[in-house]
Amino acid sequence: MLKSKWFWIAVAAVVVIAAFGWVRIRQANAKGQMHFETAKVDRGRIVSKVTATGALSAIVTVQVGSQVSGRIAELHADFNSAVTKGQLVAKIDPQLFEASVAQARANLVAAQGNLAKAKAQAVDAERQYKRNVTLAERKLIAQADLDTSQSNADAAKAGVDAAAGAVEQAKAGLHSAEVNLAYTNIISPTDGTVISRNVDVGQTVVSSMQASTLFLIAEDLRKMQVDTSVAEADIGKLRPGMKATFSVDAYPNERFVGTIRQVRNSPQTVQNVVTYDAVIDVSNPELKLKPGMTANCTFVWAERDAALRVPNAALRFHPPADLLAHPTPAAKNGQRGAGAEAAQGATASGKGGPAGAADPDRRTVWVLRDGKPLPVVIRGGVSDGSLTEVAEGDLSEGDQVITEASGGTAAQGQQTGAFPRRMF
Repeated sequence: MLKSKWFWIAVAAVVVIAAFGWVRIRQANAKGQMHFETAKVDRGRIVSKVTATGALSAIVTVQVGSQVSGRIAELHADFNSAVTKGQLVAKIDPQLFEASVAQARANLVAAQGNLAKAKAQAVDAERQYKRNVTLAERKLIAQADLDTSQSNADAAKAGVDAAAGAVEQAKAGLHSAEVNLAYTNIISPTDGTVISRNVDVGQTVVSSMQASTLFLIAEDLRKMQVDTSVAEADIGKLRPGMKATFSVDAYPNERFVGTIRQVRNSPQTVQNVVTYDAVIDVSNPELKLKPGMTANCTFVWAERDAALRVPNAALRFHPPADLLAHPTPAAKNGQRGAGAEAAQGATASGKGGPAGAADPDRRTVWVLRDGKPLPVVIRGGVSDGSLTEVAEGDLSEGDQVITEASGGTAAQGQQTGAFPRRMF
């Protein structure tokens, strides 16, 4: 009975060991087989785009300020008010400036009186000099008296010139006071719409080194522009006259169309990221767009209809080492077709990337034909980020290109650090 028990224990152990070995053999065989994930080459539309964000603004925006300091006495324009050129939009309390004008006018009158007095004195001094000249010829006065009268006449003439200068100074002072008084009337310099008002009645405006901004007037909101920030890697794809579309958060289901007016050369660097301003002209007849709105812009710089398309995942596919280690049937037969050349190029580089440094547009893709992976060299065209146009190459619509490989001895080698031996 004891022998029978040990017999069945031994049989069970043999069965467990055999089952374990069978499972390991199946696992090893499964790992030794390479599996491919593929995608189909098809035809369709490819659109290459550049995206950027920007801000809307009026084409011409005028800051209306004050040249003089004072208290705001009147406001004749408010937010969204339509104004015309020359219209009074605000008024600063003019009392102090009117007083300055009156004082300057009085100074002018005084200066003119002094001028008249100086002229009269000059006439009298000239008359005395001429009289003394006659008396000196008759030897009736001393020469010193003649010289004194001549000096008095010359000084009187100079006094007339000085008085005339004082009159001109008074005139200039009066003109300055009148100009400052006129500056108390804040006038719109253009036709447009008030988009910003920065003062209220009773507020004191201080104008020191620069004029205070009271209003911001947009010249014409029916014509606007978008200033976009385009990355330096994409700016070379844009040119003036190119169409652009954009959307704003206020109308998420509506697309607005504009035209690039200018690509400015001035760089803008923020946190080591260089961008350039592409200015888009936009028509705004319904006044839906408002200054300051954020625009999400799209520039279409290239597009193809019915292009032969290959997924970008196939261009990024790098074949495993054991796939490169085994020559393709074309290479075995000594053929010098595109597939054999691509296989040699891929083997030399160790990856399915660019076939040569001379033409960076040439890439190697691997195609599954009759269950066999074959390398094919193509030249890429327009790309939208997920699909790329096949401009040249031995690819046809319906071909299955490899995007990923799993299994094989290479995979085992990556897992264990060396290629394991098969278990028998």
